[in-house]
Amino acid sequence: MTESASESTEATQSDTVAVGIDIGGTGIKGAIVNVATGELLTDRKKLPTPEGGEPDAIVATTKELLTSLGDIPADASVGICFPAVVRHGRTMSAANVSKKWIGFEAEALFEKELGRDITFVNDADAAGYAEVTYGAAKGREGLIILTTLGTGIGTALIYNGVLIPNAELGHIQIDGGDYEPKAAYSAKEREDLSWKKWAKRLNTYYHELEALLSPDLFIVGGGVSKNYGDFFPLLELNTEIVVAELRNNAGIMGAARLSTTKSLRLE
Repeated sequence: MTESASESTEATQSDTVAVGIDIGGTGIKGAIVNVATGELLTDRKKLPTPEGGEPDAIVATTKELLTSLGDIPADASVGICFPAVVRHGRTMSAANVSKKWIGFEAEALFEKELGRDITFVNDADAAGYAEVTYGAAKGREGLIILTTLGTGIGTALIYNGVLIPNAELGHIQIDGGDYEPKAAYSAKEREDLSWKKWAKRLNTYYHELEALLSPDLFIVGGGVSKNYGDFFPLLELNTEIVVAELRNNAGIMGAARLSTTKSLRLE
């Protein structure tokens, strides 16, 4: 192979191969991703999130996970998604992890400790970006809202291919209070609600989003999305609603893709 051909191959690999890591309150998972196709090039690896979820411990576990992925190209970027509002690489909130993350220079710490170029993003944003790039909303225009239904409600907004970051729409005020504790899947489990009673609350939540934002499409992710057949038929909405396709890989894939594009606009 000539030198120029070798350089071309390396450039292409650098553009298409990245690492995606999804940090959650209970687990940290990751894989090497072909960002051109969304294909995972390795098995998805997962390690438990350290108890207490403090920065140094999570960085150490992330480093261990990165090593477990094997031979990563030297210039491959790393995208990390995290359950927090993320502004310019700094985590401004903390969900199910240590409060030490609030106001923390997360991206800078990970770059220093991992020795790689890092892109740090909100977890719902990464999942939404992946669903529009590779999944349920690929090729769709207009305003798309991803909602992840779990312990809370994560949301991502994408308008005509542009990600609008850190949309905390799980916390909209309905009936005089934060509606997330009533509409999240955890409420169904905690209160032992039937699908019908829980769907009534979801209906109220999605109707409020419709009234405020007039979306073109809802995408539903989170662990309960595998049971979408039990509650989708009970919803009465004006907006099309579909189930997320990428499931537990969405955060990994979206984070990896965002690390290579360095842009909130889909390419």
